Parts: sequence; C-alpha cells; structure tokens
Amino acid sequence: MNMKTITLDSPGQFSTSETERPSSIGPGEALVRVARIGICGTDLHAYRGRQPFFTYPRILGHELGVEVLDVGANGEGISVGDHCAVEPYLNCGECIACRNGKPNCCADLKVLGVHVDGGMRETIVVPIVNLHKSESLALDQLALVETLGIGAHAVSRAKPQAGENVLVIGAGPIGLSVVQFATVEQVNVAVLDMNAARLEFCSQQFGIERTIVLGDDAASQVAEVFEGEMPTLVFDATGNRQSMEAAFGLVANGGRLTLVGLVQDDISFHDPEFHRKELTVLSSRNSTPDDFRRIIRLMEAGTIDTTPWITHRASLDEMIGQFEGWLSPEAGVIKAMIEV
Repeated sequence: MNMKTITLDSPGQFSTSETERPSSIGPGEALVRVARIGICGTDLHAYRGRQPFFTYPRILGHELGVEVLDVGANGEGISVGDHCAVEPYLNCGECIACRNGKPNCCADLKVLGVHVDGGMRETIVVPIVNLHKSESLALDQLALVETLGIGAHAVSRAKPQAGENVLVIGAGPIGLSVVQFATVEQVNVAVLDMNAARLEFCSQQFGIERTIVLGDDAASQVAEVFEGEMPTLVFDATGNRQSMEAAFGLVANGGRLTLVGLVQDDISFHDPEFHRKELTVLSSRNSTPDDFRRIIRLMEAGTIDTTPWITHRASLDEMIGQFEGWLSPEAGVIKAMIEV
C-alpha cells in the first residue's frame, strides 16, 4: 500500500507522489503516523533556494507531531498509540561533540527534512530515542516542541540571570521562542524588529511591554527602553547578516551576544570595539534531548503557552497551493501547521 508524499524537487517546485510505505522496522526503531507538520524558516529558505547545507530533491518536514504505529525491539518506554514529538536530529553518538553531551552539533549531524528526507508524508520510521511522548499534550503542541527547542537551547546557552536586561532582535518564530524561554527566567525583555505588526503580535500574544520598531538609531532606541543602559544579553534571531553585525553594537560592556539565526554568509565585527567591551559571543544550534524533555514538562505544566503560535493551517492536499503565500510578510504567518 502506498502513501501520499510531497517532495520539494527544486527551489519553488513541489510535487505530489505515491511512495511505498515502510515495510519493516529494526531494533531501536519505531514506525509513526505523521499527524502534524509545522512549517519553519528552514522550509521557507529551502523553498527559496537559500538554505545552507541543503540538496534537492528533498522531502521536507522536521517539526512533527506523531502517533506510534509499531515499535521494534528495545522500545525504550515507547508503545503503540503514544503521541510524541520527534527530535529530528540524527547524530553519530561517537564524535567529540556527542561524547561531550552536545549531540545537537554532532560532526556528522543529519536533520530530518534538511539533510535526509523528512516527515511530509503519511508515515515514517524514526529512532525510538528521538521520540518524546506526552500523555496530555495535543498533536499540535507536540509539533511545536522542535521550534520551541531552538529558543530554549539558545537561552540555556546564554545563562540569563533574573532581573537582567535582555534584548531579542527579530520577532519571527525563532525570536518568539527565545522570548518565551527568556521570560521563564524572569528577565526584563525588549524585542526589536522592523515589522510593527509582528511587534504588536508579540505584545498582545506574549505580553511583552518593551517593543522597538527599528529606526535610524537603534542604539539610542534600545538604551531608552532600558533607562539609559544597553542590555547585558542580546539575542539575534533574524538570520540577517546586517542585523547580526549591528547587534555587536547593541550589547553593554562586558555583555553577551547570542547568534541564534543562521545566515549563508560571513559575519564580521570591529575588533577594537569587540575587545574594548570584552564581549562574549555565542552561537546556538538546534537543541538537545534534555531541552525536548524540559519543554514538554513546561508545556504540560502550563508554564509555556502555545496558544498564540499557530496562525495558519492547511491539509497535506492544500499545502502546495498555500505555501507560496506564506512567504509574504503581509500574510502574518507565525506558524503554519499541516494536518495530515
């Protein structure tokens, strides 16, 4: 029996086909029904032909909410019928990063839907260790865990202190995930973006009181919302080279800059100013199994509210016709969700 599969054949070109369902699973694997697929910036960049480390054709889909259909030997606590979030990062387990507890930046990392085919199909086989179940979360919520993991991991890397002044640059989905986990740490958050509508959404839906529409003098604008001082912690979630380079100038002396967004370009900074401020610069990539488990606990407890996230929906059949429109800023997409 075949299953419906959607493939991104080349930039801007999807196709629908009938492909064979997985016929067998091995030890440590599970067959899952894909129920929800979140669309993220990686998918949009791939559609535009701007995603680093990406080849075509590719079955997209790495933000997945799934139901377990079958489990191989060594089930690791996963059973048929479980609803799970999929951790889409396939790591080697042997390189120096994996051995040091950083599987998110494995030297041979492969991400479902990016480096290998993902979940934009009806069923898929995944390693059991990459499944994170919840007894109470809806499939919509489970498909959001991976997106939330990007912000959760970035915040964990930066180690914010309660009461610290924090600036988040970029009010897209990744920036909003940073905002959610920064507020859990009880810091003073301001959000900077050039899109006033996104900032309004951030204010109304996430309760952020300090929002800044980018003007001619970002440094003065930022200092004003923090009563004359620059923030000691800045996150750039734009994936834009100019913004990422400008972010160096928005950090207080002795502060920390975390680059969350990824850009297919070189980033440069003025070295004397960098040393004068003694800045700490961090990158953040993906998230870890511990991040997934923590996010699910916080969602189950109601500490993290996912209600504002899903702004657009489509079925697998409708997705191709709607995808192009989701690229437009006027569409106001925060998170599009595919229902399979």
